[in-house]
Order: sequence, then C-alpha cells, then structure tokens
Amino acid sequence: MLSHPWIVYTVAFLNVRIEKARNAPTRGASAVEWVIITAIIAGVALGLATLIKTLVEGKQGEIENQFGGGGGGGDGGGEVGDQG
Repeated sequence: MLSHPWIVYTVAFLNVRIEKARNAPTRGASAVEWVIITAIIAGVALGLATLIKTLVEGKQGEIENQFGGGGGGGDGGGEVGDQG
C-alpha cells in the first residue's frame, strides 16, 4: 500500500517542501511580520471605530436634548386615508 506511486510521489513532494521551508528562514519571518502588521492595523481600526461611535453617540445625546427628548413618533392625528 505504501509503495503506491501516488503515495511515494506525495511523500517525496512533501519532503522537498519541508526541506525548502527549513532552509528559508526569511520566508517564515516575512509571514510573521505580515501577521503583526495586520494585527496592528486591525487594532487601530477597532480603536478608531470605538472613538467614532463614542463621538456619534455624544452628538446624538446633544441633539436629543436640544429637541426635548427626541420626538415621540409623531401622532399624525387621524386614521390612514382620513384627509378631513
């Protein structure tokens, strides 16, 4: 079973790939750098989103206070279709 050509080929292919990965330390370092950079960018984006949300909620509160509580749904007076 282990001497099947596809298994022999797959094992040889994986051995070559593993050997290349072991002898190319800059590739692994490059991947780690990309992960760190991505994490930093994601953290900054999350921080900015939180800041913007806080500022918008603060302005919303100011607007609601200026209009006396922010409206109550507006009772239009009458039923749908009543024009009189």
